Amino acid sequence: MQLEPELAKAAAPPTVDVFTETIGPKVPRWRLVLRALRHRSLGLGFLIVVALTLLVIAAPLLTSIDPNAQDPMATFVPPSAEHPMGTDAFGRDLFSRVLYGGRTTMLASLFVVVIGAIIGTAVGLVAGYFGGALGFVIMRLVDLLLAFPGILLALTVTAILGPGLFNGVIAIAAILVPVYARLVEGATREVRNLPYVEAAVTLGVSSRKIILWHILPNVMSGVIVLTTTWLGIAALWVTALGFIGLGVQPPTPEWGAILNDGQNYITLAWWITVFPGVFLSLFVIGVNLVGDGLRDELDPTLTGQ
Repeated sequence: MQLEPELAKAAAPPTVDVFTETIGPKVPRWRLVLRALRHRSLGLGFLIVVALTLLVIAAPLLTSIDPNAQDPMATFVPPSAEHPMGTDAFGRDLFSRVLYGGRTTMLASLFVVVIGAIIGTAVGLVAGYFGGALGFVIMRLVDLLLAFPGILLALTVTAILGPGLFNGVIAIAAILVPVYARLVEGATREVRNLPYVEAAVTLGVSSRKIILWHILPNVMSGVIVLTTTWLGIAALWVTALGFIGLGVQPPTPEWGAILNDGQNYITLAWWITVFPGVFLSLFVIGVNLVGDGLRDELDPTLTGQ
């Protein structure tokens, strides 16, 4: 009976991170945030993403023009004081459409990575913790999904579900599920064999509590980095589906749909494709810089620390 306190003490999880493979005392979160923002690429990417987010959120304050309002007398108006980004073939204000379209693209991208992360992480945790026949079957299904080219899988799912923003989000999230599952499964198998997890199993702690309290916190670093990396890719794929007409349907503004509207008039009205393209590029660059910075901060081995 005297061994129970010792086992309970051993079952308490230390500050371990499989992604960084470091053990040490906990540091206050606010200090970690300040230290991370001093990273050049992370700070720059953070500023870009925050600036774009504030612009699209403040769209009703920055313009009072309805993004879908048509004016046949103001078609293909170049950038001016009245229309800072010009107008399109239907006389719609491009400044308004780009800002409101950014809401659609950025929110859709966020939902893609959130859905993919939740489902993929859950699948990876189950496969990595329980292993055996269950883990083998799950990971073989994951390998099967990974064998398909991503865009082909997205187009297949979209063709089955039909065009639309919601179906497009589901289609792209289906690509991310096996990616997250593969990452989390490998990290979970490592944590599963650590002494404190084995001690918790010996004490009879339920599998659900072990997964949620001991394993999940120690695989979250990899999940966070993967999420920031894939957020920009998800934005590109959401835009691609909108560009080919399988995403957002007219007249809803979205960066890919706006690019599609302007492709036929690129020599006549360059601003229709340039401005949404610039916003999309800045968003992708920003989240990629954030992802690179987080990877450096969460994995000191990359910088030789």
